[in-house]
Amino acid sequence: MNAAEQAKGLEVTTKIAAIVNLFKGEFPDARADLKPWRNDPETRELVDPDSIDIGFHFPGWSRRFQSRSILVQIRLYQDSLEASQRLIGIEIAGFNHQGEAWRLSTIDQWQVMGDCQPAAETAEKLKHFCRMVFELFNR
Repeated sequence: MNAAEQAKGLEVTTKIAAIVNLFKGEFPDARADLKPWRNDPETRELVDPDSIDIGFHFPGWSRRFQSRSILVQIRLYQDSLEASQRLIGIEIAGFNHQGEAWRLSTIDQWQVMGDCQPAAETAEKLKHFCRMVFELFNR
């Protein structure tokens, strides 16, 4: 779900801002997009209501990323007995003019998969970003 729609309370809004700052700390050229999904019925069917989705766009195609845009999906779980949400994983996908170029998931082996993968140093920075997001949610 779009991060802008998930920002309902102070705690979640603060975490969204922190996530954006963490990403921009690693990749200062990126521009955050808190509404990466269109608001049409077809797209709404695909959106996970238990995620915080943030897009990041670069000023042109990035050779380091092998993409122009990045979608970060923070996957959450809401326990009915607890008031707060738990982070269960992060999915990051890079997109170029042909569509999805690569994907990184923390749910499996933290490997970048795809035909046009980012540079090794960039992949390590993405993994570092993911570790920092986990720390943010585990405080």
